[in-house]
Amino acid sequence: MTTRVAAWQCPPGPLDVKGNLRRLDAVCALAGAQRVEVLVTPEMFISGYAITRTEVERLAEEAGGPIEAAVSDIAQRRRLAIVYGYPERAPDGAVYNAATMIGPDGVVRGRHRKVHLYGDVDREQFAANPQRPEAFDFDGSRVGMLICYDIEFPESVRRLAIDGARTVLVPTANMIGGEEVQEFLVRARACENNCYVVYANYCGADSVFQYNGLSMICGPRGEVLEQGSAATEELVIADLPDESPGTYLADRRADLYGG
Repeated sequence: MTTRVAAWQCPPGPLDVKGNLRRLDAVCALAGAQRVEVLVTPEMFISGYAITRTEVERLAEEAGGPIEAAVSDIAQRRRLAIVYGYPERAPDGAVYNAATMIGPDGVVRGRHRKVHLYGDVDREQFAANPQRPEAFDFDGSRVGMLICYDIEFPESVRRLAIDGARTVLVPTANMIGGEEVQEFLVRARACENNCYVVYANYCGADSVFQYNGLSMICGPRGEVLEQGSAATEELVIADLPDESPGTYLADRRADLYGG
């Protein structure tokens, strides 16, 4: 079975939740016309990424809140799965940089809270997820999610691969100056774990950062299946066929390295 996925590279829309939901609806219509089955948005797409702690606190919602209901409606109407980022408030009041995957039936398939906080902006705005990433089932396969800086740590993707993930979906907000992530690290994570990686980045700028675009979809040999430009809004689309996994996971010495 082949799955058609899209990384949506777009400018950020800081603080414009309603506007971002409208944009999401419109791009899902466009993606659906191109038979896309899974759409991945950039990091913190719903609220914007660098928006200050005060605004994060104001816009944060618990899982199952109005934002989730709105995205669920879009997924059902447009008949595709959506991975979106937003500030999630936990029952204890902590706020996380979070991503949720909703299936084409409007049902949540998986959730992830960012584990590795990058720089002052992340640390000032969010709590770090104390739990390791976990894979989940999606339409007969295993899928995992990470957020931006998470994928730069080999342990994150390896943990998902050990948990059975064949595809890792990554909303991100990588800035100009961090091109080594797309040039080397995303490809390496895909290759060393024999999995697909869908890396969806912003282009353009907000009031704090200028983003470097270059959204990409990589295959299990580290090959670039499709990649976006540095500055243009676009849907980066690729078909992901089921492939026999490589030998890295089978041949690794878990008895020596653990996990």
